[in-house]
Amino acid sequence: MRKAPRQQRSRATVDVIVEAAARVLGRRGWARFTTNEIAAVAGVSVGSLYQYFPNKLAIAEAIRQRHLDEVLRVLSAADQLSETLALEQRVARFVDGVIAAHSIDQALHHVLVDEVPLGARSSYVAFEAEYQRRYQALLAAADGRGGEDGEGQAMAARMLSSAVEGVVHSAAGRNELGAAAFRTELVRLILAYLRDRGAMAQA
Repeated sequence: MRKAPRQQRSRATVDVIVEAAARVLGRRGWARFTTNEIAAVAGVSVGSLYQYFPNKLAIAEAIRQRHLDEVLRVLSAADQLSETLALEQRVARFVDGVIAAHSIDQALHHVLVDEVPLGARSSYVAFEAEYQRRYQALLAAADGRGGEDGEGQAMAARMLSSAVEGVVHSAAGRNELGAAAFRTELVRLILAYLRDRGAMAQA
């Protein structure tokens, strides 16, 4: 951001701009995402917009950060107290969180992931680390011995998250995220991977 909002009114203006920009970006896509339309939808002047954001890439970064924060918030809510549950229940709660996270404004999610240039993705590094930590926690829970250390578990977490992301994104494209059968099969897929790794580790 060009200028950090310090007063409550300034923060409210930034929130209005980012909210309006998210609606425009989700509806119009990156190619037709313009500061003029953002300002019009937000009900502010273009000059006011440029007080806080130097360009539309900076606005996209603010939208991305807000979206990623919301994804982690949803996953955190699903993860609460899950350590005390049996593995099957823990995976089911995790799947509910993943589905809920990907149900947050699917059009905007698609644009942020597939269209916004890489230059606006600095916030993704911290998000990815936290996201991967949740998969590593699942792996550790399935292991029963506290999980393995090092690159093996990190690689397994990346493999599992990539598989889940691919399946979920495909389901979203087919409008199947809300289907009970999809949830059941995704739980089954994750459990199969976790149990197979656990069996191999104990062999």
